[in-house]
Amino acid sequence: MCLMTALKLYFLGTPRMERSGQSVEVDTRKAVALAAYLAVGGEAQSRDALATFLWPELDDSRARAALRRTLSSLKSAVGDAPLYITRDQLGLELDQVWCDLFAFNGALEAVAAHDHDNSALCPACVSHLERAAALYRDDFLTGFSLRDSVQFDDWQMEQGELLRRSLARVLAMLVDSYQAKGEYGRAIEYAIRWLALDPLRESVHARLMQLYAWNEQRSAALRQYRECVRVLDEELGVAPLAETTALYEQIQQGELPAPTAPRQTEVLGIAGLPAAAPPQSALPLVGREAELMTMRRLYESVGPDGHFLSVTGEAGIGKSYLIQHFLDDLREAHILQARCYQGESTLAYAPFITALRQALQAEDVGARLAPVLPPWLTETTRLLPELERIRPELSAPPPFDWPGAAGRFLAGVSEVVEALLAGPEPGVLWLDDVQWADSASLELLSFLVRRQEGRPYLLVVSWREAELPHDHALHRLLAHSRRERHGERLVLSRLDEQAVARLLRSEGHDSPTLARRLYRETEGVPFLVSAYLRAGLEEAPAWELPPTARDLLLARLTHVGEMEQQLLQAAAVIGRGFDFPLLLAAGGRGEEETLLAFEGLLNRGLLAEADVEGVYDFRHHKLRELAYQETSLVRRRLLHRRVAQALVDARHAEPGELAGQIARHFQHGGDDAEAVLYYRRAGDHARSLFAHREALRQYEAALALGHPERAALREAAGDLHTRLGEYRAALLNYERAAAEDEAADLPRLAHKMGRVVYRLGQWERAERYFVQAEQGWQDEAEPDALARLYLDWSMVAHRAGSPEWAVALAERAQSLLATPRSEAQSHNLLGVLARSRDDLGAATEHFRHSAAIAGTHDLLGVHISALNNLALARAAAGDPQEAQALLERALAMCLRYGDRHWEAALRNNLADLLHAQGQADPAMAQLKQAVQIYAEIGQESGDWQPEVWKLSEW
Repeated sequence: MCLMTALKLYFLGTPRMERSGQSVEVDTRKAVALAAYLAVGGEAQSRDALATFLWPELDDSRARAALRRTLSSLKSAVGDAPLYITRDQLGLELDQVWCDLFAFNGALEAVAAHDHDNSALCPACVSHLERAAALYRDDFLTGFSLRDSVQFDDWQMEQGELLRRSLARVLAMLVDSYQAKGEYGRAIEYAIRWLALDPLRESVHARLMQLYAWNEQRSAALRQYRECVRVLDEELGVAPLAETTALYEQIQQGELPAPTAPRQTEVLGIAGLPAAAPPQSALPLVGREAELMTMRRLYESVGPDGHFLSVTGEAGIGKSYLIQHFLDDLREAHILQARCYQGESTLAYAPFITALRQALQAEDVGARLAPVLPPWLTETTRLLPELERIRPELSAPPPFDWPGAAGRFLAGVSEVVEALLAGPEPGVLWLDDVQWADSASLELLSFLVRRQEGRPYLLVVSWREAELPHDHALHRLLAHSRRERHGERLVLSRLDEQAVARLLRSEGHDSPTLARRLYRETEGVPFLVSAYLRAGLEEAPAWELPPTARDLLLARLTHVGEMEQQLLQAAAVIGRGFDFPLLLAAGGRGEEETLLAFEGLLNRGLLAEADVEGVYDFRHHKLRELAYQETSLVRRRLLHRRVAQALVDARHAEPGELAGQIARHFQHGGDDAEAVLYYRRAGDHARSLFAHREALRQYEAALALGHPERAALREAAGDLHTRLGEYRAALLNYERAAAEDEAADLPRLAHKMGRVVYRLGQWERAERYFVQAEQGWQDEAEPDALARLYLDWSMVAHRAGSPEWAVALAERAQSLLATPRSEAQSHNLLGVLARSRDDLGAATEHFRHSAAIAGTHDLLGVHISALNNLALARAAAGDPQEAQALLERALAMCLRYGDRHWEAALRNNLADLLHAQGQADPAMAQLKQAVQIYAEIGQESGDWQPEVWKLSEW
């Protein structure tokens, strides 16, 4: 390839192109996107596929036209030679193009192809890896995106994450190699870069500590441990592992063992090398786009006067990661940053000393401090005596006890801060974890914030909201800055389900089901999402908490006092959502000591107030699960019995609302006799609310524990399965009710089984059940029960095509009517029979009468039937508007009632009516839902049941 005509493409970092050694620009971002996509693919791509990929919002012809215009723009910039263009395909002529992606992957392939023992890299392989690390200037297409192509953005994110994984392997291998050779300085360089990819990777922090110590940089090793403590506490809210702390103590005491040759890291995805575990690379910044945009907007608005920004949120929410991501984009700005540490609140000005001392190490610090007047530098030497080496002419600072000395000192430090932040772009001062800042630092911070006029830099602080009392100085400082219109606050919340799904896609999992499950497991806490992704996600019935996350959470639970530990166990046994009186009763300790321990847990962020005032919960459900697992079985049983009794004694809640909780606690407490009674009560309560599935679960639990009224529970379960369209399960429960209990009402069960098989269109079988019911009720003289039986029987005869028999059964029923239910059902049946004779006037009158009686007496099932049948009559009479209103009203009732077969029939009837009125789209929407329900009912019923699909009136 001739170097003068070569096209060079740089996509690792901010994208750019060079032609014959000169930088070239294209007219449109789509041209850059096209070049990047072709380079990554390596092969020619279909024009149609490219058009759809880059212009998803356009139709085919317009998208292809846009692709032609973009291709023309790209050709104008790079020339014809580097491009492969045919009528149907586009690509790059690889022999005419150099790309940093090609070179990066080529270096990795060279290592993979080198046939030697992987435990010790040869000089050639090390050279290839160093070349790859040098090529990786920044993440793939840094700062580039397409606003109108989500597909491209997702692809860009996926490619970027794959490349980050490869870089992590490269850096790990280089660290291993230089450590093995005893070149600890070089190993440290690459370890620092490796850690920057994933600051939460504790093992790399420990690795750096070892390397610093072996390189005779003991103080740096100890600082690295403090940094590890800071990151884990800020982002995860936990302490380091015991192994890391032990390593710190070894280094501190000078007892670190001599280095041994590390096991060489294996490169994933390079041919010829075995695959290692997935990398623990940092996750892409997802779900924080709005916050990042706010930070950038605030930064861009910094003019002659500065701005103040606070970033707050719970531990593990990603405050530091967001701010660091923002700072990484500031290429020309000077940045001062420091962190406050728990336990250092007595060290005056500690974070400012750290930040300023780092800045003094810069080569151009003398030039940057030149504009500062000597008196201000002199004041600052109180904090930084090393300033005297940079400016030897400085005199000693005056005594601090003369009037105005404190103000001059603060002003002097402020002038030095401003000078060190001055540059081509506004500088940034970032103080992290200021909830642990000493009082002197808070005073200096307040001075800087209140005097931002004429100081053109951005001051950023971050803290945990839960760690600060409401009257803390930081709250007052933020309020002041917002009143003065130069301050803003960002409160970070947990990631939503869509953000978790995007993170999952970045790891190569494009599964909505998996995303929903991961979201439920993690509740959107970024560190838990990261832990699960690193552990690997499997389609298993249950996910275990990843060991790293478990250890981190366990550390939070164990670093509390004995009383707090007992209270955590009680809270874990209670479950989700509890008030203080319940916790007090479960804990079994005095009110005052319980209150002190409870406040301690709130301050530590282990418990938090829920959405309802006065109700509390664990900060995350995984903390609760872990606390429960760590409680002994004996204590669990004791606590469960206490909680159950406390709930029974609670006077502020209805027994039905708490029955399920009470039953579960009695059962786990070993008191099955009490548990079974409350499971039955919980089932009855859920059934009254039309919560069919919940009621079934409670009834099944009662049956499993040996409830004595088995027939009643089986019958109730059969009723619920009927509503759900699960007819085989309904029949099974009715039959078992009849067989298992001598006290069962056999005629009523036969009647219900007949109603079930009637829904399936099995007319003869329904009649056999009805005959059994008729014989039993005639013997027991149950006139109203017989009336309702004859009405159902008449409907079966009507559906079976026996009109005379249907009329005869209806006449039998008329002489037996005794309740509003049977009367309303009778009018509904007479309306159906009248409509079958085309007597729409009589049918309408009967249906309206039936609906009126059902509405007056709250007979929801009969009311739904009457409204549906009235709608069919009004449609046949030429009144589609009333018919539609009636069907929509019936459907709304049915959704509450929970009869899925009726719901399908109502939707089908509504679809027919809408279609007849020319409303094709709404009709199709209703029909699709109806078909889905019909299919599920038919599949559950076993064989093909055509009558299931034919239900229209009942």
